[in-house]
Amino acid sequence: MSDPRPSTLRTDTMPAWTQHRYGEADAIARETVDVPAPGRGEALLKLRATGLNNGDIRVMRGEPLLVRLAFGLRRPRQPVRGMDAAATVVAIGDGVTQVAVGDEVVGELPGGGGLARYALSPAARLVPRPPALDAVVAAALPIAGGTAWQALERGGAASGHRVLVIGASGGVGTFTVQLAVLRGAEVWALCGEQNRDLVEGLGATRTLDYRRVQPGSPELEDGSFDVVVDIAGTAPLRVLQRLVRDGGRVVLVSGEGGRLLGPMGRILGASLRSIGSRRPLRPLAATAKPDVLAELIALAAAGSLRPVIERTFPFDAAPAALAHVAAGHTVGKVVVTAA
Repeated sequence: MSDPRPSTLRTDTMPAWTQHRYGEADAIARETVDVPAPGRGEALLKLRATGLNNGDIRVMRGEPLLVRLAFGLRRPRQPVRGMDAAATVVAIGDGVTQVAVGDEVVGELPGGGGLARYALSPAARLVPRPPALDAVVAAALPIAGGTAWQALERGGAASGHRVLVIGASGGVGTFTVQLAVLRGAEVWALCGEQNRDLVEGLGATRTLDYRRVQPGSPELEDGSFDVVVDIAGTAPLRVLQRLVRDGGRVVLVSGEGGRLLGPMGRILGASLRSIGSRRPLRPLAATAKPDVLAELIALAAAGSLRPVIERTFPFDAAPAALAHVAAGHTVGKVVVTAA
């Protein structure tokens, strides 16, 4: 591996917020751990900011239990939460050509690692961060922005379409509204009453209070939409399917379910209901796509895309940041700044 610059990396240990059991934010503790060494194809990053997502909470809790097959049966295999990162490259492993020491980058860390001073990332996942884009803003982009982009792609949202976003004020929702507007769509949005002005400011043509109006209510007529992006994950599938015109699509970004399998029952039901249907239900399993992230970064740097950041927390308050996201009422994004 290439030697890190002495002025950048002066110690073999670092502070990190770790967990050695599944649970709530009180399972997170600050420890001093070894700085990892990059292997082949990897870069060692010095974190500047880390965005938190619902996925971090699912891994922290180990729920639904199905996620433990991927992240560790008894405890998280990666003990440090935080998958969205804006950082500086301080060392690279063999075979890395995509980035160099000193580069400012943005990326999605596999499984986590962002709530520490340093983290490893596959170099192929990293995208340059332009100087005009603040690190905190950049750290809000990867997972939520990427999920929103992929949801609209899966739904086939295009200019002139009417798009309904259910759960429009969260991290994915605020990006989905903006990106749909940028595609030329007319956006309707379900969100909390207190967030309607915010969502309208992001470009939604019409906002509705989800406590008063639900899919199936008179305000949302059957066949009114070309695309429905369901982020809340609670409306009955049959009701969502009726909302779209023939040839339209419902994209399921999230879903509720039991403690064991989570949304798998909903996903199976969506697949069965879509057989032979002209209004298919399309579950989304978003993945890290550096090309999409590069597009998001360019839009944010140009001012065309504005991540909504509800709060930033200092590194020392990382457990409080996780608890805030776990409470389930975050508007936009929460970002933890570097140690």
